[in-house]
Amino acid sequence: MAEEFLTLMADFDDETQTVMSTWYEELQKAGFTGVQTPNLPFHISLASFSLDKEQEVVKEMQEIAKNFGPIPVHLSHVGMFAGGKVLFAAPDMNPCDLVPLHNAIKTQNSDRFPWTPHATILIDEAETVQKALPILLKSFHPILGKITKLHLCAFWPTREIATVELI
Repeated sequence: MAEEFLTLMADFDDETQTVMSTWYEELQKAGFTGVQTPNLPFHISLASFSLDKEQEVVKEMQEIAKNFGPIPVHLSHVGMFAGGKVLFAAPDMNPCDLVPLHNAIKTQNSDRFPWTPHATILIDEAETVQKALPILLKSFHPILGKITKLHLCAFWPTREIATVELI
């Protein structure tokens, strides 16, 4: 399978990763594994790009990182996208946090839909995700996490391209 696109992601700090991992572990204990990309850190996708933009996006993410420190993100609720195949934790939208980071991306992206910041917990068939929701709700609690890195990957198969710290 050939790579299809690039995604620029905002990765959470280690403490937030640990909390979100416990949410997913509770789903696994209940028999839910999902089909989401394995071994990716929990993140909020910022934008997708065509493969020919790789060097341009790497350069831009390095520039963006110079202008942003760690960003607090209040993951306050869970949700599902239309069609019911994606279960996620979502942040409160504060114009002082994620929006400026997202707006700092100037490279033309290939997103076809409006940006919906979220951190995927489980991807599966709608019936499975709907059964997983009450399990997640038992362990979910709002947290104040932090975005500490920008991370660029190509997909299918997953290829790590670059990671840069927000300092």
